[in-house]
Amino acid sequence: MSWHGLTPFEFYAVLAVLGVAVISLIFAWILRAEVMRHPKGTPKMQEVWEAIREGAEAYLRRQLMSILPFMGLLSVLLFLSVYIVPPSPEAREVFPQLDENTLRLVMGLGRAVAFIMGAGFSLAVGQLGMRMAVQGNIRVAEAARTQGYDAALRLAYRAGTITGMLTNGLGLLGGSIIFLIFGIAAPDALLGFGFGGTLLALFMRVGGGIYTKAADVGADLVGKVEMDVPEDDPRNAAVVADLVGDNVGDCAGMAADIFESYEVTMVSAMILGLALRAVDPQHSMVWIIFPLLARAVGVIASILSTYTVGGVTGRRGDALRAISRGFLIGAVLSFLGFATIGFLYARDWRVVASTTVGLILSLVIERLTDYFTSTERAPVGEIEKATRAGPATTILSGLAVGYESTVWAIVVIALTIATSTLIYWGLPPVYVLYGVSLTGIGLLMLTGNVVGMDSYGPVTDNAGGIAEMAGLEERAQEVLADLDAVGNTTKATTKGLAIATAVIAAVALFGSYLTDVSKVQAQLGQMPTLQDIGIRIDQPLVFVGLLLGGALPWLFSSFAIRAVSRAATLIVEEVRRQFRIPGVLEGTVKPDYARVVTICTLAAQKELLSLALLSVATPLVVGLVLQVEALGAFLAGSILVGQLLAVFMANAGAAWDNAKKRVENEPRDPARNLGKGSERHKASVVGDTVGDPLKDTAGPAINPMIKAVNLVSVLAAPIIVQFRGALTAGTLLAIGAAVVVLLAVLLWVIWQSKREVPELAGAPASGSGQ
Repeated sequence: MSWHGLTPFEFYAVLAVLGVAVISLIFAWILRAEVMRHPKGTPKMQEVWEAIREGAEAYLRRQLMSILPFMGLLSVLLFLSVYIVPPSPEAREVFPQLDENTLRLVMGLGRAVAFIMGAGFSLAVGQLGMRMAVQGNIRVAEAARTQGYDAALRLAYRAGTITGMLTNGLGLLGGSIIFLIFGIAAPDALLGFGFGGTLLALFMRVGGGIYTKAADVGADLVGKVEMDVPEDDPRNAAVVADLVGDNVGDCAGMAADIFESYEVTMVSAMILGLALRAVDPQHSMVWIIFPLLARAVGVIASILSTYTVGGVTGRRGDALRAISRGFLIGAVLSFLGFATIGFLYARDWRVVASTTVGLILSLVIERLTDYFTSTERAPVGEIEKATRAGPATTILSGLAVGYESTVWAIVVIALTIATSTLIYWGLPPVYVLYGVSLTGIGLLMLTGNVVGMDSYGPVTDNAGGIAEMAGLEERAQEVLADLDAVGNTTKATTKGLAIATAVIAAVALFGSYLTDVSKVQAQLGQMPTLQDIGIRIDQPLVFVGLLLGGALPWLFSSFAIRAVSRAATLIVEEVRRQFRIPGVLEGTVKPDYARVVTICTLAAQKELLSLALLSVATPLVVGLVLQVEALGAFLAGSILVGQLLAVFMANAGAAWDNAKKRVENEPRDPARNLGKGSERHKASVVGDTVGDPLKDTAGPAINPMIKAVNLVSVLAAPIIVQFRGALTAGTLLAIGAAVVVLLAVLLWVIWQSKREVPELAGAPASGSGQ
């Protein structure tokens, strides 16, 4: 391995990382076996569960068929990209025996295969994780019925942790294999790996988010507000679609989202590590190897801390304290591990400090999110009090909570980046950016715990739905209601961590953008380079790029929320129609659950491509028309505004949801305006309905959108520079044609967002029953 520049220790260390990846996958299998040993409950519970399982798997199959052609086209384009921009000097160093054409072929195949691998791994994490969440939900309901609070909590958390271990294992596996094959040329392929994971996550997050919130909004507006039936009432035709949506949105979508965050932070750290290798040859491969070793430590810490979650008595809030305790124990174990590696191997206190800052950031984000979204905290209590005056004050109070929460989140992230600057004070900017990338590594150090916390939410939510539809005793439903309320907070926490990671990774990728563009500019003799002059926002066209970048998250969110509104309208009309069928409201005729599932599936699939195209085409148009400096400003604008908007939507939505749960946990007494069926309850449902597409569709989708925009820019910018360096008539014609095509794509996307709600009769029926 001398041609990779690795010492024997480093070579075996990378092999050890590969081994840890395998251990993570084995642990996921062990947890799966543990979950599957538990019983599935009564025949009625299994009947409800089977409908949920079939609906979730049918949706994912249809989604896969929708996105495969697009992924295939991008694989070809990534392969061809190396025929426009020549391979990097590092690629020539790694493969000196290859001639130019063969080297381009090897690197093109490497990037395309890495893209497919990243997309495939992201898909596997989402699909396998969702299937295990579905397997877990009925078993958690049965555990709550027969064993009680602690057993249900343990089982739900471990079912969710399976997805976390898959994320750890596949993320490390992909990164390690690519590095072992390509060595210091790995960043060229790793960009493809990260882009594949990001794009697939964008598809799964957007599609799942539209599905779940269309079903949820439709079920709540008709069931709770109009018909005054309980949540998850079997007479509501949308209830199965709502439970399916929890899995395809909150589980499959978020799992793919966290996986691509895991990938992108690793990719950005290794790319900047390569840049540091050129600046500081004495450390050679340390800058690249350390992030891999730190990630491996996080895997071991997640495994060990998983078994510390539990031992609760069943008091309100116990579950959240137990989960937070496990996260804290994992953080301590992680620190001990990567600090040892940093001091003994890297021999640099700064890499330890940067990673520690990220670990601390994850704890602070967790506490901030808990404060603004937990049922036990003042902000949610404030929203609950606002329900006394009706829906308007409920919505206003939630908006205020969301707005304030995003300020503190951005302050914490700003302090984090400033701390990285202090750690590397006096050194070139590339050191600071590398420190920021290590902060991202620290932020997702405990990916197993983070994804476990997120998947715990849909597992307990589904378990509660199964319990209510199957008519389980009140005690079991109370246990699951409390676990579900905690799940809202843990889901909000993981959304906050994912958004913070997106910002940190985007800042690090921003450094990669400057480095890669400047490298190509120097090769073409275009001096000074972008690194030399920076992003000059005093230049009018560059400022235009900044403005357009800030506008993109708003347009993206508008399209996503409008998509939910269109789909939810169809669900509302269908649920109303079925309630008018004689015998449905009386409970003597079973609703047609499958028809609502079909409507949700078709509606979500129609929106997938347009939102993905918006994220891919917009930076390309900006780069081709306004050039790379303006594109850099575009990235800065999208990062800042995207973070502010995403945190606001995630936290406001979660706070509205938990305020509704506080009202629902009151003794039912409509005469005194208390509990379910009261006017306060209806006001809280309206607030929750407004927040649903914010917290589960538009807000979380901004996270992969930010990284997709950044990765598209990093991949495309060298090509744009290459075109600019050879301004022939043919080049200008090619640029003009590309701009026309991309503008046509954007116009089509905008037109798609404006279309009217289709007639309900267009949705195919699927017979009665399940």
